Order: sequence, then C-alpha cells, then structure tokens
Amino acid sequence: MANEPLLKVRDLHTSFFTPAGEVKAVNGVSFNLDRGKVLGIVGESGSGKSVTAYSIMQILAGTGKIVSGSIKLDGQELVGAGETVMKTVRGNKVSIIFQDPMTSLNPTYTIGHQLMEAILLHTNRTKEQARERAVEMLRLVNVNEPEKRMKQYPFEFSGGMRQRVMIAMALACEPDILIADEPTTALDVTIQAQILELMKSLQEELGMAIIMITHDLGVVAQMCDEVIVMYAGSICEQGTAEEIFYNPKHEYTKGLMRSIPTADTAGSKLKPITGTPIDLLNMPEGCPFAPRCDNAMKICIKKKCERMRINEFHFASCWMNVKEGIENGTILNSKEGGEEA
Repeated sequence: MANEPLLKVRDLHTSFFTPAGEVKAVNGVSFNLDRGKVLGIVGESGSGKSVTAYSIMQILAGTGKIVSGSIKLDGQELVGAGETVMKTVRGNKVSIIFQDPMTSLNPTYTIGHQLMEAILLHTNRTKEQARERAVEMLRLVNVNEPEKRMKQYPFEFSGGMRQRVMIAMALACEPDILIADEPTTALDVTIQAQILELMKSLQEELGMAIIMITHDLGVVAQMCDEVIVMYAGSICEQGTAEEIFYNPKHEYTKGLMRSIPTADTAGSKLKPITGTPIDLLNMPEGCPFAPRCDNAMKICIKKKCERMRINEFHFASCWMNVKEGIENGTILNSKEGGEEA
C-alpha cells in the first residue's frame, strides 16, 4: 500500500548475554518511519538508541541478540531473515553513518578504494563505473577536487571531510533509509552545522528517510519531523518535534529540556537531571526513571506506566499524565494507537 510506512518496528527486544547476566538493552520498542521523513531518537548514553539502530541493521556484537519482535522494511520481515537477506539490505536499502569516521575508515587504503569497494559490493557496476560513481558522490557531498581526493588516505582529511566521505559511502547505493548514529559528535560546532545542512539538503534532494540518533536536542530541532525519547531501553515519549519541544509529557523529557542552554539561562546554572542511569542487569518493576524523578509517586516505583495517547501525534508513558487527567476530569487511554504509532 502506498501509505504503508517504509519501516515498521514492533515490540523489539534486544539483549546482550554476558557472564554477569542478560543486559536488556532494548525493551519493547515500537515505531514507524515514513518515506522521506526524518525520525530523531534521543536520550542519554546507554538508553538504547544505537542498539535499536544496530538491531535494524543486524550488526550487533557477538553477545547481542534480537530476543523477540518484528522489523519490517517495505513489508519484508528482517528478524530471522538470515545473513544472506541482510547482505542485500545493508547498503542497498539501509545505510549507516557511524559516530567517528576515523575508526570507520581503513587507514591503509585510499578513500577512492574504500568508496569503490562499497559500490562494487552492493551494485553490478564495473570497476570504471564504480570509480565514476565514487567521484560523483564526493562531488555531491562537496568534497573539493574529488579526482585528487580519491588517491588520498583518511589521515590526509580533516574530521569534517572524513564525515563527508562516510556520507558519500552511505549514499552511493541510493538507500531508502540512512541511519546517522551521532554523526556530528566528534566535530566542532562550525563543521557540525555544515554536515547537518548537507544531510538535510541531500535528504530533500534524494527523498530518502533518515533516522537521526543523537543526544543533542539542537540537532533534533533542526532536522527531525518526529522524535522518540528513549530511557533504559524503552520509549518514554514519542511525538512530532513540535509536540516534544513545546509540550513534553514525560518527566525525563522535561528534564532534558531544562538542560538546554537558552538566552534566558545565560549567566545562570543549568538544572541537570540528578542521579545516574539504572543498571540494565536489574531492571526495576516500576518506571525506570522513578529513582531520578523529582515528582515520582508510589505507583511509579511499583508499576511501569503503559503507553498513553496525549493527542493524535503524541504518546507518553508517565503516571503524571494520569494524575493530571484525574485532576482535570479528562481521560487518557493507555496503549491506544499502539499499532498505528
């Protein structure tokens, strides 16, 4: 169907099995990604953002495993599909940009060799056609003198230029989805802005969908149509970028918003979220954020709140919304929209 989401993730559980026990890195994550849209996944380190992306690509570490759930790409089930199927998916349909381009590029091969290798692996182009495509992609991402750059090694490029090469490599096979795993973290502010502007223009030009994984809410405001806020491997809030920024409904999201520096907070201390993330080896019965929440109630400790519809485009899992609904005489529906969201 034309209006079907490009990517449908349902009740995804991914764990890492260690000598200390099972680390439940992703717990029941569900979301859609529509064609041509930008989805932001935000949260602090260890919240499950990257593991969600790696589960989609099925590039988990040896101890990692998708325990249950469904990942459908354009109607094709990927969970359990096998490595043969995934080899046709990676690069051709879904590509990924990693956080640090220096560790993603092989220092012993030229940029041209690595770009051509990716193109030859995922397409039927000849060596000469692959070279032409590599030069074309470098030009597309605004790398100057692309023919000369093809002969250079990664150490001869700046951090921003290396990230441009990674974007060129990811887009060389024209994927439907580009996953960007904190692509600007290792770059200075000026280069960050250039890379984000480049990704936005390429997304509009090529019509691809993007999953932007970041802890930088400024990036989310600039890039994303929809936002998922993750904590302890679960989605605690989900909605349009406008809803998340101007009407946050989970206490964790509110804490993130309070930590953003603004003109009004100039010269004053920001209010951080107190405490430390929970131990994923010993997940609590209640809301995982409760130990760090200033407004936590008894029920927050004892029982995890179900996903609740705030409005047509906004969902959250926070008992404070139930309390507010009772006080205002309104009703919030739990789990509503679970399949459509």
